[in-house]
Amino acid sequence: MTDDIFEDAEFETLAVRAGQVRTNEGEQSEPIFPTSSYVFKNAAQAAARFKGDEPGNIYSRFTNPTVRTFEQRLAALEGGESCVATASGMSAILATCMALLKAGDHVVCSRAVFGTTVVLFNNYLMKFGIEVDFVDLTDLDGWQQAIRTNTKLLFVETPSNPLTQLVDIQALAEIAHNRNCLLVVDNCFCTPALQQPLKLGADVVIHSATKYLDGQGRCVGGAVVGDAERVGKDVYGFLRTAGPSMSPFNAWVFLKGLETLKLRMHAHSDNAQALAEWLEEQPQVEKVYYPGLASHPQHDLSKRQQSRAGGLLSFVLKGGQAAAWKLIDATQMVSITANLGDTKTTVTHPATTTHGRLTDEQRADAGISDGLVRIAVGLESITDLKADLTRGLETL
Repeated sequence: MTDDIFEDAEFETLAVRAGQVRTNEGEQSEPIFPTSSYVFKNAAQAAARFKGDEPGNIYSRFTNPTVRTFEQRLAALEGGESCVATASGMSAILATCMALLKAGDHVVCSRAVFGTTVVLFNNYLMKFGIEVDFVDLTDLDGWQQAIRTNTKLLFVETPSNPLTQLVDIQALAEIAHNRNCLLVVDNCFCTPALQQPLKLGADVVIHSATKYLDGQGRCVGGAVVGDAERVGKDVYGFLRTAGPSMSPFNAWVFLKGLETLKLRMHAHSDNAQALAEWLEEQPQVEKVYYPGLASHPQHDLSKRQQSRAGGLLSFVLKGGQAAAWKLIDATQMVSITANLGDTKTTVTHPATTTHGRLTDEQRADAGISDGLVRIAVGLESITDLKADLTRGLETL
């Protein structure tokens, strides 16, 4: 199959077919290439490959056919020119920063990002002379004011974890580009099935493939998607040298996940919508955060830039941490784990898990209260999910 036959293909077709190159065996499913190295026809070919004069496989740290198929498929789904697969979502963020930033550069990041992202910026990037300021995700004026003459990159997660806050990607992209900055969007929670930031003006998209791209909690991986220059050369160059590589087996698992991505994301969204509406009616619940609710402050924005509201929601219980832990411990079906994006519904207490490494002040700035519970809604029966949460609510 050639790439040109997919130029006008729909999302569902790209998710199943893009990037596949059949071998002489004529396989229907993409093969796994579990090899560390490759054999060259002769010394001249080896030299040409290493020099970059001839395309082809060299060493699986940075060239592997299974990984390449995943990269090409995800790039097609996001509408990007290039994709670089990495060992994890955090290594995708690190690779992007190491490739595109230098000492003396400045980053503006949303406060509403994954706790480990904050730790990466504060504890490690700053050691190399990269300055970072954090702003309110939804405050476009705040973004504008935070940009300096040495600002190179704006970093956002939208929707955010766990409060599902959104930023207007198109408006923020205009702000970034007017000040000669890049906009990097973590699209982990929507995936390209529900939101395509590059089409809204973003320059780079980040993924934790561990989450919804896999969809069944099997493997760890990440990806960076963007243009052929910054991602295809700069980020790829960092991967080739530093080696935060995705394994061929994990890439194959993610390929299988992409095939059902849109079906799953729609099902996750339908279940999450129903559960969020139900939780709003419960007297023990103080507030529900979910973009699909009319009560969400950015409900209209969600409808404009996302096709569905996604599978992630959170809610605040009356009674603080004690109530949150009591509810979580009383459930019998949902999985108590900090991971998300699984077919199995997961529940966690962000203040003591995903955001537990932050200071009290940082958690307060991010809106992570002690009574907050996060649920990544899976594909079980919504009736059974409500019944399981009712067990917890009735203990309060």
